Amino acid sequence: MSFAALKRNRTDLSALVEAASNAGPEDQKKHNVTDERFWQPTRDKAGNGYAVIRFLPGNADASTPWVRYWDHFFKGPTGQWYVEKSLTSIGQADPLAESNSKLWNQDGSEEAKRTVRERKRNLRYVANVLVISDPSAPDNEGRVMLYRFGKKIFDKIMDVMQPQFQDEDPVNPYDFWEGADFKIKIRKVEGWVNYDKSEFGSQAALYNSDEEKLEEVYAKVHSLADFTKAENYKTYAELKAKFNK
Repeated sequence: MSFAALKRNRTDLSALVEAASNAGPEDQKKHNVTDERFWQPTRDKAGNGYAVIRFLPGNADASTPWVRYWDHFFKGPTGQWYVEKSLTSIGQADPLAESNSKLWNQDGSEEAKRTVRERKRNLRYVANVLVISDPSAPDNEGRVMLYRFGKKIFDKIMDVMQPQFQDEDPVNPYDFWEGADFKIKIRKVEGWVNYDKSEFGSQAALYNSDEEKLEEVYAKVHSLADFTKAENYKTYAELKAKFNK
């Protein structure tokens, strides 16, 4: 989709809300912590962090400006880690999902349920962002990057798209012209990383609607198409072997 087409056919907010509500198991992404396209806010020794980003629209190959997937991250009884994407993300049978279901439904003991909770699926989202301010890594400012985040931040996105109060107007945070910057505020609360203070700023056009700059940003948006392909996952047999080990 060209920049002109993006401006002409801006995504209807209701369509985004519906897509978020109906997002099915086909949404996923390739998990690669060394992928240089990805950005994460830096935290200090106390666990605090701050940055400002702008969520960006997807390009022509994306039905939504985000993708989602599930993964597992836990240490087994042998001391080895299981860090893998779940095949349930793409609607396929997954050996760990089957094992968890069996433990929960057939065993049902408190010990079995505790094991299931320890190795549960984790929900991840990925979207394109423009890094507005990154005090800990200023070289990132002005770059278009991929940002991986969890349900807490996605809920904040949904909150501005579906405001609960009459004095609040819906906002499409992915829109160049009527979106809003997102302030990431990270704290350490009772030993856990906490994003509760994060919030959207006032609604405003990116770069004051300077179309030359907006078009330049849009040209740098990363494709999300590769993140919905089954070949980016290990096979059932590979995951089962890893799980059994």
